[in-house]
Amino acid sequence: MFASISEMFCSVQGEGPYVGVRQAFIRFVGCNLRCSYCDTPIDNVNHCQFEKEPGSGQFEAIKNPLSLKNVEDMISSYQNIHSVSLTGGEPLIHSDLIEQLDVHPPLYLETNMTLPSKAKQIAKKISYVAGDVKLPGEFGGDDIGSHMDSTIECFRILRTTKERDCFCKLVITKDTDTEYIHEVMEEISDYISCAVLQPVTQKTAASDVRSLLELQDRLLRNINTLIIPQTHKMWGCL
Repeated sequence: MFASISEMFCSVQGEGPYVGVRQAFIRFVGCNLRCSYCDTPIDNVNHCQFEKEPGSGQFEAIKNPLSLKNVEDMISSYQNIHSVSLTGGEPLIHSDLIEQLDVHPPLYLETNMTLPSKAKQIAKKISYVAGDVKLPGEFGGDDIGSHMDSTIECFRILRTTKERDCFCKLVITKDTDTEYIHEVMEEISDYISCAVLQPVTQKTAASDVRSLLELQDRLLRNINTLIIPQTHKMWGCL
């Protein structure tokens, strides 16, 4: 079992309700979407950059693809981990490896929620789900109906249970269709513990504060809604 991984490192979660917890990060290569605001390289890379000493900035280049044992051994080198963040790109593309992954800390899946068959394959392995909702004009596709059907189905599959916490994250720009957000939230509110509004970091695309607060106020009538920016960019960690 092998997968291409661009980075592996230990840092803290910078987004959502688990901001500040210490995690090991596995950044998988490849994505099925092309979102307008994405700032993460997703094309195939020859080597995985492995930071063995957290925060050192010193990386060892390990040839891709990595075996399942490689990944498990590298993750086990980190101590005092709250969870292992499976991120990307889109980690669900690598569901076969994730299904077999055997590490002690629980798995924290960061996903675009558009691959329901792969979500079903690994649902029982996952303890935390940070599920994106990709809105019209952002995800780089034309069939918004099919896209949203897949998103809703993923939230149903990966829903909050006694064993798993699932929340949704919405990146908000000045052009975000807020009415569409309300429609989506009506469909998934029973599946999630909270919604997180994440202001986009690019200043030219950022929403104004008043609009964010008005959106939060309306959503709070049905679901716990938080406004949380990308905190890791504030203090310069990975």
